[in-house]
Amino acid sequence: MNENLRANMKKSVRVMMMVSALAVTGAAVAAKKPASASAQAPVAASAPLPAGAIARVNGVTIAAADLDAAVRASRQPDTPALRASLKNQLIARELFRQAAQKQHYDARADVQAIVEQTKTTAMMQAYLKDVVKPAAVTDDEVKAKYDAIVSTLGENEYKPSAIAVKDEATAKTILEQLKKGGDFAALAKQYSQGPNAAQGGALNWVSFKTPITAGNTQNWPQPLAEALVKLPKGAVSRAPVQVGDAFWILRADDMRKTQIPTLDQSKDGLRKELEQVALAKATAQVVTDLVKSAHIDQ
Repeated sequence: MNENLRANMKKSVRVMMMVSALAVTGAAVAAKKPASASAQAPVAASAPLPAGAIARVNGVTIAAADLDAAVRASRQPDTPALRASLKNQLIARELFRQAAQKQHYDARADVQAIVEQTKTTAMMQAYLKDVVKPAAVTDDEVKAKYDAIVSTLGENEYKPSAIAVKDEATAKTILEQLKKGGDFAALAKQYSQGPNAAQGGALNWVSFKTPITAGNTQNWPQPLAEALVKLPKGAVSRAPVQVGDAFWILRADDMRKTQIPTLDQSKDGLRKELEQVALAKATAQVVTDLVKSAHIDQ
């Protein structure tokens, strides 16, 4: 689903909820008014709702299954109040649909474009589900992945925080403020353009084999890994560490002996990672095969 479609759907839901609330409020107000003479005239009785229905709007049935699905999608506790609210929303949605269809909104170009996008997305997802067949991940592969990760871990692991900025002058200004007692987390929230800036720059535990070697830095840039392992617990890097166009300030919040989870504790997460890799590989192969048999002009 593209972002325009997602935005349109969100707008539709908001409008539906507002109008539904207005409809409920209006019904409650109307119930307090004295009935007019014409309102007291006998009317033909409506046919009973069919089994599995919760409402009927101008002859169109709303199924109980639709309400059940709406309750699940809301991710809220299933209560009578929630069901009443969602039922009113479903009724309002059907009223909107009928009014729009009566005025031939289904023929509008923008509506048809959204319908076509939705159809295309659903069709592609169904196709890929059928044709992409990733290789099954074996227990041996999970064990090999576990062993490979463990082999890259060092004796100690570190709990760092980081501030990353785009120019050295700003980095030096931050270091001066830290030397004067400035709060690292507050400065990270104010200046940092690096990871977890909103959390004060706090990063996850990480461990490196020392001495640091290329390719064994847990996806950390090598200069940062080298700077981190040299910091005593609680210390801040004395000078900015340049990585590409960014200047980093590190703090070693904590340090401990590396705690290695067991294979049993790790295997579910590792299996999911390997399954994602297998899925990406299988998808890439499908794309390659399609490209080979296609005529593409660019």
